[in-house]
Amino acid sequence: MKAEIMNKDMVLHKANTRGHANHGWLDSFHTFSFANYYDPERIHFGALRVLNDDTVAPGMGFGTHPHDNMEIISIPTSGDLEHKDSMGTVSVIKQGDIQVMSAGTGIAHSEYNKNRDKPVKFFQIWVIPNKKNVKPRYDQITLNNDDKKNKLLQIVSPNPDDEGVWIHQDAWFHLGSLDKGKEVNYELKKDGNGVYAFVIEGDVTVNDQKLNRRDGMGIRNADSLNIKADSNAEILLLEVPMLN
Repeated sequence: MKAEIMNKDMVLHKANTRGHANHGWLDSFHTFSFANYYDPERIHFGALRVLNDDTVAPGMGFGTHPHDNMEIISIPTSGDLEHKDSMGTVSVIKQGDIQVMSAGTGIAHSEYNKNRDKPVKFFQIWVIPNKKNVKPRYDQITLNNDDKKNKLLQIVSPNPDDEGVWIHQDAWFHLGSLDKGKEVNYELKKDGNGVYAFVIEGDVTVNDQKLNRRDGMGIRNADSLNIKADSNAEILLLEVPMLN
């Protein structure tokens, strides 16, 4: 399950090299080391610590458990995920929603599939924060799918006044839903950051590297990315600081 090092500035994670755990109620693929999956070469990409591709069975879910000092972003792709936490938040997220939780000094939460007749699928992403022991917080937004059609829509930033949700890190996430043949460019927001490109659906070429469904590629020391959709595709870009 090793990563393929393309060169010192690029790492390729093919979909079939991810860690995998099927617990019956939870089927999870891990891009980076998580729980019982450990690969010393796949601990993180800069501040990007976790990128899990989760499917939760009908009526099942994660019981109440704690987190601290981590920025946690959830992106559902189908179904309904119910969230409850120690701050008193009760919420349901579904396809088109983006959820963020700053764990900070400590928070406990649970996540359950609200439906008993269909699974819920979502991406769980952890980002190492640039501030420790902040006050815990929760937020979510609902996207307009038209806003990501053939362009890159910002869904996460460090700035509460910007588009999307915000986190305690100089990180920017973008989602794009691209028609076959569409080409878009991404300009990095901050010097020294890297970008992790993850293909949710379809096939794309990023800076001349072909990527397929659920492939990921981390790129360092680049000012921009060129992305071309080789089929109808959906892509997630995660720009993060490259931690020392």
